Amino acid sequence: MRLTPMRFKEFTWPHNPEVYTVEHRRRIAVHQVPFGPCVMQELGGSYRVLKGEGVFVGEDAYARFKELAGVFQEEGPGLLVHPVWPAERAYFAVLEAEEEPRPDFVRYRFEFWEDRGGYDGGLKAVETGSGGSGGAAAAKAPESGRVHTVRKGDTLWALAREYGVELTALIRANPQIKNPNLIYPGEAVKVP
Repeated sequence: MRLTPMRFKEFTWPHNPEVYTVEHRRRIAVHQVPFGPCVMQELGGSYRVLKGEGVFVGEDAYARFKELAGVFQEEGPGLLVHPVWPAERAYFAVLEAEEEPRPDFVRYRFEFWEDRGGYDGGLKAVETGSGGSGGAAAAKAPESGRVHTVRKGDTLWALAREYGVELTALIRANPQIKNPNLIYPGEAVKVP
């Protein structure tokens, strides 16, 4: 069976990497409670990390590695086409030469973090299913003195962005929150 070549953005591997590892990860934060146990908070979502190793061989081996390194330097996600796994939008997170490159042989290691359609450059309001009006229109035009009920995955930074207020102002308006990095579902957050 002939596999399709691996591709990312405009780079196509001349031959597929030798080793692949796929990790499935979940976003979790761990918070140390003073004089107590750790508290874990699921931040929502999961993603895959595709790791691999390969070699470039031949008189153009180092030139191929430099070309791949140039793609690594480009910012932002790109389409990762893998010979076995479904194509996904991914970030090129790690690239390293495993040994001193020679003109005709380079062993390398790489890592891609698949985006799985999560962050698209903007925040969106999520309806809680309360049946009342609000939703996206209310999030875009917040009222003064509004109270937000924390949902799973919320952070003060994201709420400040969602409501168009400064993070420091949001923290000041909520002195009941002792640790701004730790808020819980169901907790009330005053929006200035």
